[in-house]
Formats: sequence, C-alpha cells, structure tokens
Amino acid sequence: MAEESDLEKTEPASQRRLEKAREEGQVPNSRELATFLVTITGVAGMSALAGWMWPRSADLLRDGLTIDRRAIFDPAAMFALLIERSTDALLMLAPLFIALMLAAFVSPFLMAGWNFAPKALEPKFSKLNPAAGLKRMFSSTAAVELGKSIGKATLVGSVAAWVVMRDHEKLFALFGAPVDVALGATGDLIMTATLLLVAGMALIVAIDVPFQLWHYHSELKMTKEEARQEFKEQEGDPHVKGRIRQQQREMARSRMMANVPKADVVVTNPTHYSVALRYDAARGGAPRVVAKGAGEMALRIRTVASEHGVPLVEAPPLARALHKHCELEQEVPARLFRAVAEVLAYVYQLNDAFAQGRDIPKMPGDLPVPADMDPGSD
Repeated sequence: MAEESDLEKTEPASQRRLEKAREEGQVPNSRELATFLVTITGVAGMSALAGWMWPRSADLLRDGLTIDRRAIFDPAAMFALLIERSTDALLMLAPLFIALMLAAFVSPFLMAGWNFAPKALEPKFSKLNPAAGLKRMFSSTAAVELGKSIGKATLVGSVAAWVVMRDHEKLFALFGAPVDVALGATGDLIMTATLLLVAGMALIVAIDVPFQLWHYHSELKMTKEEARQEFKEQEGDPHVKGRIRQQQREMARSRMMANVPKADVVVTNPTHYSVALRYDAARGGAPRVVAKGAGEMALRIRTVASEHGVPLVEAPPLARALHKHCELEQEVPARLFRAVAEVLAYVYQLNDAFAQGRDIPKMPGDLPVPADMDPGSD
C-alpha cells in the first residue's frame, strides 16, 4: 500500500517543477480566452471605427463594381485595378487588424505572463507515438475539448438561427436596397449577432480558464518519491550532507588540535573543560583561545598539551567561563583579563623556575572570575 501511495501524484508541483515546465514551454493556456479577447476586440474596434469605415467601404465597393469597359479586356489594367482596390481595402482595415493582432499577442500574458522557451521549438519524436496519440484522444482532456467544441457550435448555430428568424424580412429587403443602406443594415445585423456570440463566449471562458489552471497544476503534480528525489537534488542527500558536515568538523578539530602545542597554557576544569590560551606579544592585543573542548575533546587537549610540555592549570571557574564566552581565535573578554593575566604570570614564573632550577612557584588561588560569567556558579 505504501508503494502504491508513493506512485500516486498527490503532491503539488514544486517551484522547481513549475520553472522547468515553463522552460519547456508548458504554461497554462486557454484558447477560449484568446478567441474571446480577439472577438471582443474586433467588436469594439468595429464599433469605434464604424463611422469611419462604413462610408469608405461603400465607396470601395462602388468603385470596385464600376469598371471601364475597355479595362475589362486589358489584363494589365485589371491587375493594376485589383492591386489598387486591395491596397485601399488593407489600409482601411489596417487599424482593426493591428488591434486584433495585439489582442492575440496579449491574451497568453493574462494566464502565464511573458515566457520565452526555446526548448519548445526543439523536435520531440515522442509526440509521433501512435499509442500516446490514442491515449490523448480518449482522455478526459479530449472529452472536455469535445464538449467545448459542441457548445461553441451550438452557440454559433443558435445565434445565427435566432438572427435569421428575427430579421429575415430585413435580410431579403437588402437585395434591392442601395449600397449605403445595405451596408449599414448588414453591419447592424453583424454587430448584434457578434455581441450575442461574445456574451455566450464569456460564459465559456468563465468555465474554461479555471479548468485550464486546475488541469495545468494537476498535470504537474508529483508523486511522493518524485518530491523526495527533487528535494535531494536541490538540497543535497541528507546522508551526504551529514558526512560532509562530519568531515568539516573533523578538519576543524584537526586544525584546532594542531594549535595546542603552540599554546602558552591550558586551563582545565580539570575533567570537564579544557581551554588552550596563547599570547603573542608581537601581534598585540589580549590572549586568544586557540583550542577548547568539553568531555572527550577536553581530555584530548590535555593529552596533546602534556605530550608537548604545555603547562596545565586547574582553574574550574575560569575554564568554564572561557569555554562559554570565547570562540576559537577570539580574544578573551575584558572582564576575564585579570584572571587570565594571573594564570599567564604563573606560567611564565613556572617556565623560569624550570629553566633556572628554582623552586616551583605556588599556583594562584581564587582567580577573579565574575560570578555571572561562570556557568557553574548558578
């Protein structure tokens, strides 16, 4: 059962999956929305340009049907006349054509925004697979598209039938009407039919756009296994990352342990904490923490220090305070200067005593460690 659930697409598409789909040209798209925008733009354009277009249309039609008898028998003259009339017609319709082109170009932005996907132009031979084609033909998407086609055909047929039945007398009367009157009446009938079509298409668009968005995100859903695999690819395999972090910690420990022999003193708890300090007079500033650790690491620091002759000083409050409030390669806090200075002074005296064969100095007693800096004082 767990394996079956892992194979079901139950997880929403990740951001990476959505981006990859856009790179391949797969974006939500509604052809009904594009058709609606082009149609309503055409209706609005014709309404706005009607007063300018209809007189010119009448003139163009009249001039096109008025031909000199001698020109009829002259192919060159007829061709020139055709070019001239065609140019006039294109110039007259140019504003409307430009508006329609802009509507067709802008419509995809409403659902997917700007998306340039060169990968979509690459040939995909998988699309030539007959089995995949048959599967698409009998899919739920194909059924929805068939339903929309039937709905649009029914809508167009119903509007056309209603307009003809309502205005059939006007339609027959147009055959004997003057050109100006016939064009104006035809324009009114076309405008009425188109407005009805636009109203019906608006209903289709209101259903199709949410469906296309739902279908798009549904197609991009992921199985649990795909989600886990993508997480590993983006974030890295947790096991690999764990090993990398472990190796980084080991490298940091190795570098830290290499600094212990260079320390001037190791302050101990004596068993729980160890902090190695080094004072570089040439560098200036305060003494720095070059190594620190608790538990097993503290023992390793003490062992390495003993092997290299670095003095060990038992000062539990100071060791705890340094371990808590100091990071590696960081100078000791100002409030611990006096305590650290007393320890270093003792170490220097100890080194001189060993060098000159004198008595070993007495280890400092109560060091001035502020109570609020010592975790063990609570």
